[in-house]
Amino acid sequence: MIKKAKARRKAPPAPRKRRAAGHGGRGLSRERIAAVAMALVDRDGLAQFSTRRLGEELGCEAMSIYHHFPSKAHLMDALVDLMLAEAQVAMEPQWDWSERLRRAAHGFRAMALKHPAFFPFFAVHRLNTAAGVAYIDGIIGILRDAGFSNREAAVYFRELGYYLTGAALDETAGYARGPSSAEPVPDETIATNFKHLAAAAPYFQPAHFDATFETGLEILLAGIERSNQRQD
Repeated sequence: MIKKAKARRKAPPAPRKRRAAGHGGRGLSRERIAAVAMALVDRDGLAQFSTRRLGEELGCEAMSIYHHFPSKAHLMDALVDLMLAEAQVAMEPQWDWSERLRRAAHGFRAMALKHPAFFPFFAVHRLNTAAGVAYIDGIIGILRDAGFSNREAAVYFRELGYYLTGAALDETAGYARGPSSAEPVPDETIATNFKHLAAAAPYFQPAHFDATFETGLEILLAGIERSNQRQD
């Protein structure tokens, strides 16, 4: 008689590991989610960011995040507001308008350099969150307090924005990280045939970024100052 082989009993499935924060996201807050999201973007870049990966970092299901932010767009707004908070500078009462703008400009640049992966998104955001509107109003207020008209304040605000955004984009996501020609001109050719560029090239290096930024900012502030003097 042929004995029937005994069917092997399947082992019961291992219990699923429960995430620390649970499915409902206990222990989460808007502040913690935004802070971890910013750290994730800083580390891996915005292109790699997703709420699923954020959930893994937080130890919760991705859907738990949506209990605090209705959409990913709302979460991006929170990161913009984080950037604005870091750009803020406590203004001393003895500072004149030019020193206030100077300090604000340095705060803006420091914020961009701290979060280079997120800054390109920030640069094109309309800053129409409550924090963004307050930030814009504060900068325009510095110019209005200096005696500039509404039109002048708007123009100078835009000029400052052009300079600060352009400089920060160049330092965080610009020339050195941009697309290159399929057949770039060799350095030897530049050294031989383009002597002006070759002589200036060392000053394009990151070691000179601080001095370049300072020079441009002072030129801009001096121009605004001359305009203010003409009004007196």
